[in-house]
Amino acid sequence: MSSHLETIKQASRFLRGSIAEGLADPVTGAISEDDNKLLKFHGSYQQDDRDIRDERRRQKLEPAYAFMVRARLPGGVMTTAQWLAFDKIAADYASSGLRITTRQTFQWHGIIKRDLKPTIAAIDAAMASTIAACGDVNRNVVCNANPVESQAHEEAYAWAVRLSEHLKPKTRAYHELWLDGEKLVGEEEVEPLYGPTYLPRKFKIGLAIPPLNDIDVFAQDLGLIAIVEDGRLVGFNVAIGGGMGASHGDPSTYPRLADVIGFVPPEQLLAFAETVIAVQRDWGDREERKHARLKYTIDRHGLAAFKGELERRLGFALQPERVFRFDHNGDRYGWIEGHAGRWHLTLQVESGRLLDTAAHTWLSGMRELAAIHTGDIRLTCNQNLIIANVAAADRAAIDALVARHGMDGYRKHSAIRQHAVACVALPTCGLAMAESERYLPLLLPKLESLLGRHGLIEEPILLRLSGCPNGCSRPYLGEVALVGRAPGRYDLRLGADFRGQRLNRLYRENVDEAALLEVLDQLFARFAGERAAGEHFGDFLLRAAVLGQPRLIPLKVNA
Repeated sequence: MSSHLETIKQASRFLRGSIAEGLADPVTGAISEDDNKLLKFHGSYQQDDRDIRDERRRQKLEPAYAFMVRARLPGGVMTTAQWLAFDKIAADYASSGLRITTRQTFQWHGIIKRDLKPTIAAIDAAMASTIAACGDVNRNVVCNANPVESQAHEEAYAWAVRLSEHLKPKTRAYHELWLDGEKLVGEEEVEPLYGPTYLPRKFKIGLAIPPLNDIDVFAQDLGLIAIVEDGRLVGFNVAIGGGMGASHGDPSTYPRLADVIGFVPPEQLLAFAETVIAVQRDWGDREERKHARLKYTIDRHGLAAFKGELERRLGFALQPERVFRFDHNGDRYGWIEGHAGRWHLTLQVESGRLLDTAAHTWLSGMRELAAIHTGDIRLTCNQNLIIANVAAADRAAIDALVARHGMDGYRKHSAIRQHAVACVALPTCGLAMAESERYLPLLLPKLESLLGRHGLIEEPILLRLSGCPNGCSRPYLGEVALVGRAPGRYDLRLGADFRGQRLNRLYRENVDEAALLEVLDQLFARFAGERAAGEHFGDFLLRAAVLGQPRLIPLKVNA
């Protein structure tokens, strides 16, 4: 028996539902629950302000409904004209500036229902889109954060764009609903890859170029590891079955790292990606959504069986994987020289939130920069910004502008602050159990105090905060991670590595801040006194036997 959402998708007429009627209803700020499920495929979530939910209920008012809109921006690359257009959309329609997501794109929060169509239309006018930024489809394709560092990096980015376009839904519903496109009359509509019910769950693709794993390639449903030989992109190691989501108290759900299963040359990449999606479409669990991601499909059938089905459908065997090595999965701040004599400046943006405040004027500063910058702008999966393709002669002027607007925090921030990632959580995310983005600036000074006490303030430690176990901030890959349980209470997870190739483990369950800080104080003290030269915190915890066995129980594999 299929889940209720499968029934909704089947009856949606390729994602139309009654969204148009719901948008036109002036009585409520919401749309129906069924249409809200379909709206995700169009790149938007219905939310409400949970800070005032109880007060509005007492006043017999409906929740303060608003919508989050997310762009599909493969590789996070945009022109300065697009930046200015996105900034104007934030000023005209959103409640809290621009926010960089952990999938290398923008999302806008607090958009009221009557502004939803103008917002999506404005994004389209800026030569971008929101289709498939959410929903049970292939989502925004992420890519190495600096695609013009070399010619091979640029080629890898081009493949990210091709994958994004090739795998996006073909329904005309998007154009009809948001762009006043003509409705199909007398012509049968089809989704050649997805079919009328699309995928069982979301699907994520990412491309990384060793030695930098800045996209957390093993957290992807399909991870592509670019193999560069003599400066030339020769193909990709392919890894399948990654995913970060889990549910508290349900051991049949768990984070999983993707398995490398072989190598494909570039000319086989589109067919390979399409076939992975097709097998997941056909084999994925459509009865229990908690078990519908590709990772569960693989664990249920077995990796060998899944690979065998892939090769049977492709008509060829995958080549053996090529040798590769990752060094770390964070961003590199400051100036980096690329090819063709161009430079790239990476700036740190805490939690990816771009606002004008007393400390830093991100929106004003980037508006001023976009007006003069002759290159482009890129977003990273760690929620940061790259001012890309800068001529050497322009570096000094950009440095001065960045400093004038307080956007140069990367120069003075502690190492743990530079490697911190947090999801949105409260007040807008309906899944959040605890604070994340709003808690990070309160937690960081306390952690910095502990690290300073033990002489570790310059020690890079991957910190991940998540308001719930669903894993948008990839918390299971943090050397230190807090996963929300309830207001003010978190699971403390420890021991991932610095390269994104090992999951962390549950260390303390459902504890408050005082307990978290006490535990970390003790562990930081041990790390300072017992670590080996060049050893990272997560590796030390494993070597020193601080951590027990991981509590990850996979689903039973079919016989």
